[in-house]
Amino acid sequence: MDRSNKAQSKRIVVGMSGGVDSSVTAWLLKQQGHEVVGLFMKNWEGDDDDEYCSARQDWLDAASVADLIGVDIEAVNFSAEYKDRVFAEFLREYQAGRTPNPDVLCNAEIKFRAFLDHAMTLGADLIATGHYARVRPSPTVQGEFELLKGLDSSKDQSYFLHRLTQEQLSKACFPLGDLPKTRVREIAHDLGLPNAAKKDSTGICFIGERPFREFLNQYLPTDPGPILSTDGVKVGEHHGLAFYTLGQRKGLGIGGVKQYQHADGSGPTWYVAKKDMANNTLYVVPEHDHPWLLSTALIADQASWVAGRTPDADRSYGVKTRYRQADARATLTQAAADGFGLHFEQAQWAVTPGQSAVLYDGDVCLGGGIITARQP
Repeated sequence: MDRSNKAQSKRIVVGMSGGVDSSVTAWLLKQQGHEVVGLFMKNWEGDDDDEYCSARQDWLDAASVADLIGVDIEAVNFSAEYKDRVFAEFLREYQAGRTPNPDVLCNAEIKFRAFLDHAMTLGADLIATGHYARVRPSPTVQGEFELLKGLDSSKDQSYFLHRLTQEQLSKACFPLGDLPKTRVREIAHDLGLPNAAKKDSTGICFIGERPFREFLNQYLPTDPGPILSTDGVKVGEHHGLAFYTLGQRKGLGIGGVKQYQHADGSGPTWYVAKKDMANNTLYVVPEHDHPWLLSTALIADQASWVAGRTPDADRSYGVKTRYRQADARATLTQAAADGFGLHFEQAQWAVTPGQSAVLYDGDVCLGGGIITARQP
């Protein structure tokens, strides 16, 4: 059970984004008898009138919900912190040919650092968000906490929270962790919340739903080069290696290449399989399960152990190398405070440098790191 369910009333600052999840979070905490204060975070400047930016409408939705359920709300601007701590790293990673996950960094640096710091100035005992995850006191170590998967496996977001520290986790609660998303929608509908039917956001936290390549073009230079097949045949031209990720099959612009056409005139489905940064070359393969897309091991750095300690090496754990992936069994090798290696029982598809490899012991999230290399 979430710590926010204790009988003792607490002052809890809730990150209210204007979405259904955070709105129901605020209502649930108020129903439990807590003193709830809403905080709307603005993390991006410069394009409020852009067709893809919903910040203004999100603020109106959050304020409307706060008024309906009877909680105070304020807006705070973390745009400067976001650009310094998240966006700058995001661009550096893409320029290096990797594919970062800015939502992971956003949680660690903004939602559970800048937001948490601000909430503490408001006298908060805890902060809450609409994440589908759970937190509980450690059953074995006094004063420590555990991050657990949300019970709704289709919505579990513990992957995005694995970089939190024990201090951050000790101040967090996730009231939706025990609920399925269908129940959250029902609550919003029953309450008559103005955003009850609002679609979930699927865009990157500061980019929104805009075309990704178009957005990156504003910040990274295009550097065209060849797209080659595994046997060195040129099948197209890329716009710049930064704009592609391993396993990508859409937007490659590869037309009919005669030697790869089938008898009926159709061609294969191409997948990005390798980036040669030194020669500015993108390699593609004509099948989903091509060996170039499969990995049996990986190396990760920038390890962050939310569990408070480095897991034991030479043990098997559940591992996710991307969000919404079923746990894959892997043995932890080279375990250290700042990095680790993993060897998978079964080869994994499109293990991508820049993404996070996150370890689990059952439902307990232990932490993870940034993938730097993969091995066939």
